[in-house]
Amino acid sequence: MTIDQIIIDFVEWSIEEKLVDSLDRMYTLNRLLMLLKKDSINGGIPTTGKKKGLQLLDQLINYAVEEGVIEDLISQRDQLEAQLMDVVTPRPSEINARFWKKYEQSPKDATDTFFTMSQKNNYIKTREISKNIGYKHLTEYGELEITINLSKPEKDPKEIMLAKDQGTKVHYPSCLLCMENEGYKGHVTHPGRANHRIIRMTVSGEEWGFQYSPYAYYNEHAIFLSSEHRKMDVGLPAIKNLLDILTTLPHYFVGSNAGLPIVGGSILSHDHYQGGRHRFPLEVSDIEFAFDLPGVRNVKAGIVKWPMSVVRIESTNKEELIKAADLIMTRWSSYNDKAANIHSETKGTPHNAITPIARRKGEAFVLDMVLRNNRTSSEWPDGIFHPHPNVQHIKKENIGLIEVMGLAILPPRLKEELEGVRRYLTGKEDHVPTMHKDWAHELKANQLINEDNVCEIVDKAVGDVFLQVLKDAGVFKRNEEGKEAFERFIDYLCE
Repeated sequence: MTIDQIIIDFVEWSIEEKLVDSLDRMYTLNRLLMLLKKDSINGGIPTTGKKKGLQLLDQLINYAVEEGVIEDLISQRDQLEAQLMDVVTPRPSEINARFWKKYEQSPKDATDTFFTMSQKNNYIKTREISKNIGYKHLTEYGELEITINLSKPEKDPKEIMLAKDQGTKVHYPSCLLCMENEGYKGHVTHPGRANHRIIRMTVSGEEWGFQYSPYAYYNEHAIFLSSEHRKMDVGLPAIKNLLDILTTLPHYFVGSNAGLPIVGGSILSHDHYQGGRHRFPLEVSDIEFAFDLPGVRNVKAGIVKWPMSVVRIESTNKEELIKAADLIMTRWSSYNDKAANIHSETKGTPHNAITPIARRKGEAFVLDMVLRNNRTSSEWPDGIFHPHPNVQHIKKENIGLIEVMGLAILPPRLKEELEGVRRYLTGKEDHVPTMHKDWAHELKANQLINEDNVCEIVDKAVGDVFLQVLKDAGVFKRNEEGKEAFERFIDYLCE
C-alpha cells in the first residue's frame, strides 16, 4: 500500500469506529498530512474489508521514520503515535459531555464507553499489555495473581544520553499525573500524551480527574487525581474521597497507597488514587475474627484472613463508616508494640500508615484498612516490614496498593532470569543467575524436575515467594505471637 492509501484507510477506520464524524473526513486527513510533513495526497477510495487501526498507525510511523520526519527512537515514535491518534480523538470537552450523558443511563455505560475509546485511540497500550506474563497461584489465602510486567518499553542508550541533557531543562508538566498532561506533546523524558483525555468529576466538593492507566495492571485500571498538584494525603479526607468516588462509580473499587516512603507508591508528589473493575484476591478473603468498635453504630468490623494485616469495616451508613475509619487511623498512627517490633515514630518521623481500599457490596460500603509500618533497622535496612533479602531476587520493590490486594507486579528482568533457572533445573546449563543460585539449588534438591514439570514448578515457586513477600510486609505475623499481637491492637482499638 502507498502512504496515501494508508492515510485514507486510517481516516476511514476512525470514522467506522465512531472516533471521527464523517463530516470531518477532509479536515482529519489534512491534519494527518501536516504531522507527516506531506503537502498533498492523491485522491483515492478506502480499501474494502475490516481495517485495523493499530496496524495502519504502525505504517504511518514507519513512513515518518523512513522520510526523516522523526528519528527512530522509542520516545519520538511514542510522541508521534499520540499526535496521530489525537487527530482522530474527540476533544476533552466532547469526551466529558459524552461521558456524563451516558452516565445518565448508568455509570457502567459511561465507563464502558470511555474505556473502549481509550483503547481504540491507543492511550491504553493494549498490544504492550498483552506481552505481560500472568497466572494464578493457589495458597491458603486464596488464589494470588502473578504478573511479570513486560509492557513498558526500555529506552536505548542514545535516549538515555538525551534524557540526561533534557531532564534538568523541562519542568512541565509538574508530574506524570497532573492534568497538564492532557494533550501534551511529550519529550525524551516525558511520554507523549497528545491523545490523553481526562473525565472531570467532583470529589468531596473539589475538582478531580478520572483517567485510565496506559499500562494497565488489571481490568479497567483507573486513576483518580486531584486537579491541584499537591502531595499525597492519606488521612481522613482520603477516606471521604474514596467513599465519594464509590458513590459516583459504585461498580468500581478504589484505593490509595499509604502516604509514606517504602510502604507507599512511586508517586507521592500528587494526590491520587487507583481503582477499576477487578476482583482482587483480598476482596474474597474471609473475616477470621470479628469485633465491635466503640462509639460507632451499624458498622461490622473484623480481622481479615490475609498474609498482611488487614482490618475490614462495612456499613450502609457512610458517616458511621468514616467515624470507624478515623478511629482506626488515629489509633494506629500512634500505636507502639515493642514485642511486635512496631514503633510509631523515630525522633518525630512517623512510621505507621494505612493503605485503604474501598468497594461497594450492594448498598453497603466496605473498607479494607491495611496496617503498614516503614521503619528500618540495621538488620533490615530496606525496611523491617518490606521484602526481606531472601525474597529480593524475585521482588525487591515497594509493596504498594496493587500488591497488597494480592496481585504481584514483578520486574521484567525475571522473564530471562527465570528461563535461565528453568534451563539449569533441567540440566541444559551448569550455571544459574547468581541472585537465584540458592533458590534454584533448593528447588533442585527437593524434587524431581524434568521438561514436563519445570515450568509448573518454577511458577509455583515464584508464587510461594510472592506469598512470603506479603508476609514480610505484614506488621502482625501469621504465627501465634503475631496473632496475639494483632489482638492486642484490637483491644487497644476497642478501649
